[in-house]
Amino acid sequence: MPELNHHKINYVEFATKNLSASKLFFQTVFNWQFKDYGPEYSAIEEGGLDGGFYQADTCARTENGSALVVLYSANLEATLQSVTAAGGIVIKEIFPFPGGRRFQFLEPGGNELAVWSDI
Repeated sequence: MPELNHHKINYVEFATKNLSASKLFFQTVFNWQFKDYGPEYSAIEEGGLDGGFYQADTCARTENGSALVVLYSANLEATLQSVTAAGGIVIKEIFPFPGGRRFQFLEPGGNELAVWSDI
């Protein structure tokens, strides 16, 4: 089994300006669960890929050269509504791209992510 994971993306960590706000947002919108490891780090559980958030003065934004993490949705419009209802800020409205449609948003901790759908 270890050979199957060799050189594969295994874990993603996000800096966040507000750890508790990021956790609440992702719990509310995407039903992610978290396990805290002290006051400044929380591991993502049930997020599709293992990872975590750590308290920092910076965050991930594509305008600063950050990689863009893209989540999948079977109902893009409903996810967009959930994102905004939970305090996310849409920075790119739904737009088409080869293979589907997506939007990009900022979560309350400052990170930029996207959500896409092939529908």
